[in-house]
Amino acid sequence: MKISKKFSVTAALAALALVLSGCVQTKNGKPYGFVYDYLAVPGQHVMDWLAHIFGGSYGWAIIVLTVIVRMVLLPVMVKQMRNATVQQEKISMIRPQMTALQKQQKAASTPEEQQAASQAMMALYRNNGISMTGGIGCLPLLIQMPIFAALYAAIRYSPELSKAVFMNIPLGKASWILALLSFLSYLLQGYLSLLGMPEEQKKQMRFTLLLSPVMILFFTMSSPAGLGLYFFVGGLFACLQTLIINFYRPRIRREIQEKMKDQPAPAAPVVPKKVVTPAAKQATAKKVSQKNRNRNAGKQQHHK
Repeated sequence: MKISKKFSVTAALAALALVLSGCVQTKNGKPYGFVYDYLAVPGQHVMDWLAHIFGGSYGWAIIVLTVIVRMVLLPVMVKQMRNATVQQEKISMIRPQMTALQKQQKAASTPEEQQAASQAMMALYRNNGISMTGGIGCLPLLIQMPIFAALYAAIRYSPELSKAVFMNIPLGKASWILALLSFLSYLLQGYLSLLGMPEEQKKQMRFTLLLSPVMILFFTMSSPAGLGLYFFVGGLFACLQTLIINFYRPRIRREIQEKMKDQPAPAAPVVPKKVVTPAAKQATAKKVSQKNRNRNAGKQQHHK
């Protein structure tokens, strides 16, 4: 469930970025439209102003813009990462109960037994304050979507930005170097998030944490290098956020243990009893009688 949610969120954000970047229309070679007029043009002004401060370097302008955006979002993102960590620690605490209920679900032979086990699992999550989504939120990424669109359109349609060069890398063209750096920065963030995590959860999260860097790699390989620079610096900030959470993880674990040590174990799932009607009893007796007659007939033919 976590894998599918993570994949759907990442894919949706990538698709939204591509849609926003394609909303700019051109007439007689001049761009226009909502994204260009209200996002790209202000983005160009901000980039021009920052580049002027840093001696005409649009690369440093993008880096400073990324730092500003990430600093504004840092409290929200750290809070969401802390919530996800709390969910992970709670799941680790109730792992034995979850395993027992999962075994009951697999061993269920009737729809009633499966439903009872599923209800018991939902009650276990609810009683321990565990979210079915694992505390994962996409609000910070959604807030950044206008930045993605503005930066993409500004680089594509601004002559200064499209021709700018930073560290011998043309910012208006795709760069495999920045794409690889973005991939590695988010891959490092995924590795750091595994530190201190319970071993059973590491096995489940490895593929999920690899998915986001791969998506970013393919996205930045087909985007201007300026956007790849934004993702690379953003990935470094993500590593910083993860280190902050790892520093507080032992304290979070102690808090969860204190809250959950007196939590009563959930009751075993109650399986509804089957109600056998008289008609069902008669049908069963008829089948048994017919089976006995067939058996006796076979014996008689054998004796003959």
